[in-house]
Amino acid sequence: AAFIRDEMMPGEWDVCVTSYEMVIKEKSVFKKFHWRYLVIDEAHRIKNEKSKLSEIVREFKSTNRLLLTGPLQNNLHELWALLNFLLPDVFNSADDFDSWFDTKNCLGDQKLVERLHAVLKPFLLRRIKTDVEKSLPPKKEIKIYLGLSKMQREWYTKILMKDIDVLNSSGKMDKMRLLNILMQLRKCCNHPYLFDGAEPGPPYTTDEHIVSNSGKMVVLDKLLAKLKEQGSRVLIFSQMTRLLDILEDYCMWRGYEYCRLDGQTPHEEREDKFLEVEFRGQREAIEAFNAPNSSKFIFMLSTRAGGLGINLASADVVILYDSDWNPQVDLQAMDRAHRIGQKKPVRVFRLITDNTVEERIVERAEIKLRLDSIVIQQGRLIDQQSNKLAKEEMLQMIRHGATHVFASKESELTDEDITTILERGEKKTAEMNERLQKMGESSLRNFRMDMEQSLYKFEGEDYREKQKLGMVEWIEPPKRERKANYAVDAYFREALRVSEPKIPKAPRPPKQPNVQDFQFFPPRLFELLEKEILYYRKTIGYKVPRNPDIPNPALAQREEQKKIDGAEPLTPEETEEKEKLLTQGFTNWTKRDFNQFIKANEKYGRDDIDNIAREVEGKSPEEVMEYSAVFWERCNELQDIEKIMAQIERGEARIQRRISIKKALDAKIARYKAPFHQLRIQYGTSKGKNYTEEEDRFLICMLHKMGFDRENVYEELRQCVRNAPQFRFDWFIKSRTAMEFQRRCNTLISLIEKENMEIEERERAEKKKRAAKTPMVKFSAFS
Repeated sequence: AAFIRDEMMPGEWDVCVTSYEMVIKEKSVFKKFHWRYLVIDEAHRIKNEKSKLSEIVREFKSTNRLLLTGPLQNNLHELWALLNFLLPDVFNSADDFDSWFDTKNCLGDQKLVERLHAVLKPFLLRRIKTDVEKSLPPKKEIKIYLGLSKMQREWYTKILMKDIDVLNSSGKMDKMRLLNILMQLRKCCNHPYLFDGAEPGPPYTTDEHIVSNSGKMVVLDKLLAKLKEQGSRVLIFSQMTRLLDILEDYCMWRGYEYCRLDGQTPHEEREDKFLEVEFRGQREAIEAFNAPNSSKFIFMLSTRAGGLGINLASADVVILYDSDWNPQVDLQAMDRAHRIGQKKPVRVFRLITDNTVEERIVERAEIKLRLDSIVIQQGRLIDQQSNKLAKEEMLQMIRHGATHVFASKESELTDEDITTILERGEKKTAEMNERLQKMGESSLRNFRMDMEQSLYKFEGEDYREKQKLGMVEWIEPPKRERKANYAVDAYFREALRVSEPKIPKAPRPPKQPNVQDFQFFPPRLFELLEKEILYYRKTIGYKVPRNPDIPNPALAQREEQKKIDGAEPLTPEETEEKEKLLTQGFTNWTKRDFNQFIKANEKYGRDDIDNIAREVEGKSPEEVMEYSAVFWERCNELQDIEKIMAQIERGEARIQRRISIKKALDAKIARYKAPFHQLRIQYGTSKGKNYTEEEDRFLICMLHKMGFDRENVYEELRQCVRNAPQFRFDWFIKSRTAMEFQRRCNTLISLIEKENMEIEERERAEKKKRAAKTPMVKFSAFS
């Protein structure tokens, strides 16, 4: 407010530079001026005319307007939104604009294209890098194709097997489920440690296994060693910020100095994302990396982070650890290094896992990029609909290479020299580029993931014809591993036994009510329903089959058939009684309500009825209390009661554990007047060398202060550590993840519990000792 009052409103200035957020916050101030020029950088921010920023800047009075933006998104309506901002009087109707320049017509009608160019020419100035800077060194991309490790193959197989019913179905497919499978497979291709439970431990150590368990890490390790030797500087891009955590561990293990930017924090707070103390902000980090003779070898970024003019031109190597769906994003990532100011040729290495979804994703991106360039060079606009990923394409991506992965669980990684790997990648990249050059626009538009002739031919047979007949490509599950069976008699008995098909379920009346056990109807209702079922089976002449899986099947069959033959229909009184009983259960409780009730009991314990009532959506506290009372009285009637009770008891055990931990921490902290300075931990013989006593003291005191059982407490603890002034030079603790803090705190809590137990035992022993020393006074009846 002071700045606006004292600096801005007097108007003694020429240019005001501000951000989109500030324009939105202070729009009333900006509207008071009549601007000579309004310049908007990154103008794609207003390509949607209904966005808040777009609506606000349209309200400003200005004589001239200039938009600075990268490549347009080839969407006519977004183009209209930008033109409407520049000249609202001329381009006032989006519908008229869309009808004049209909994309589908544009593709076939050259006159419309010429008309569009004639309209755009006065407003558009297009410049590309090579036009502006003729001396810019070239950029060369090499695709490195690599195999899967043994662990990756196992996880890839698990992911495919989990949803194999979806992948082999020929009917309706769930797009979100397919997208999820794709995402999980991409994580597996990057590094199996992205899945919980894959990393060997505890104890969790950074060792050779972080490289050997991922095909990409094996190649990256060899490549970085070669690049370090050559004196290169490297940018590594990945879409997954958790992968950057793994790369950080790897860099610390190998001793490579690095910087990191992943875009997870707002721009103002990014200065604390860097682990090195000398980096006090994004700009300083970039300057330090770009400085002559800088010791920083690697700068790791998430692919979509930045967009703030990040210039890393001192790097001459870009490694795309994984590829984006949108090829333009990867190009923008490469341009962090290949930009004006670059003195060396830039080499781009793209890591691709062979025979997996990654291969197809990269191929699709290349096709899309090639198509875009052809169309734009011809001065046309692209139909955006054609770029959307169809469910069939996703299915083809997932199926690609699945049989190959299922064929074996062994590692595909070889101990080849990095030079050989690069030569093979360069040759394969050249072949793919040559193939794309030969493909015309129509071939590119009709491209599908399975277009190659070789994919259809196998052992001299063309499977293209079979597909035309309706045969669907499917993923064959891996063969079951045979177990050695040394009991010969048992083996032959098993081999000769012909398994009989399971007996079909006995028929039920067509309109019988659906009664669930968790609705707790009166037991009498089940007797009447059973009687009704038996009589229905009698009327249709049902004969009970023999069930060989139960003891004495012949006797059981006779008993069941006897019940059916002697069945009688329900009397009118019984029918009326049945209808009355059907209203006496918890009819408005669904399976979802029941599951919520069980989970709430697990979360809070069976006695915390208030919190349980809050967890069950759509039910009042009174309804939940009534249901709870009946549940605990009649829970033994439930079919899965053992499983349900085990689930609740596990939850209650966790609650008790949390209570005991809180007591232990309270007792420990209460022993010190100033725990942040005085607290001591009895390590015994196994202190470990990683954490110092000062760090452990801070972790325990902050954990107690914030509340041990709060959600996301370890994420908050991580932030507290990073903000603590005493650790500003302690790179080790500042680089720990929330999971590592949790593991450390669990270790410290167990030490504190052990210490508390020893103190209690000593106190009990001293109490007994004092009691033994106290003289006993005897009283006589005659005294």
